[in-house]
Amino acid sequence: MELEDTTKVHGVGFDLEDVKVEFSHDLKINVSGIQIDGKAGEIMNIPRWIAKTLHSENHVIIHEQDMIQELKQAKVKEDAQGEESISSLDKFFYIRLNEYMKNLPKDDSDKVESMLNQLVRIRQGKIVRLADSSKLTADLGSKLTVEEEVFYNQINNASNEFKKQIIGNKK
Repeated sequence: MELEDTTKVHGVGFDLEDVKVEFSHDLKINVSGIQIDGKAGEIMNIPRWIAKTLHSENHVIIHEQDMIQELKQAKVKEDAQGEESISSLDKFFYIRLNEYMKNLPKDDSDKVESMLNQLVRIRQGKIVRLADSSKLTADLGSKLTVEEEVFYNQINNASNEFKKQIIGNKK
């Protein structure tokens, strides 16, 4: 599966997860068989895809996690891991961060993007080194995002093909 396809598929999974919303006014609605009945000021968990639609019409305020803080923490953890080890990130980390960044002012978005680029460069280097030397293990796979897992397997396959061209099938 290509990286773009993976991001789209997992983006759908992300949109199916519940998110916390606060109702702007009393609202009673049935969306695709899902009954939503909220009072003004009430906080409720509803599927993200519904929350996005209701938010676009100013019916709810979506209460997201502070992804800027999560990004800062991820970068600090990654720096602390050293060169040979990679820290754990939630499978949807980049998907959640990109969604969060859509609602930021341009200046804030640029700062977050700069931090994100730093984190990606660090993790990309580690993934290339790890993928060059071994297949993806369950333990390592649990630490990678969906995008990183695809990248890891692509690097591992390319590395193995390159070695076969040079050495042949000898071990």
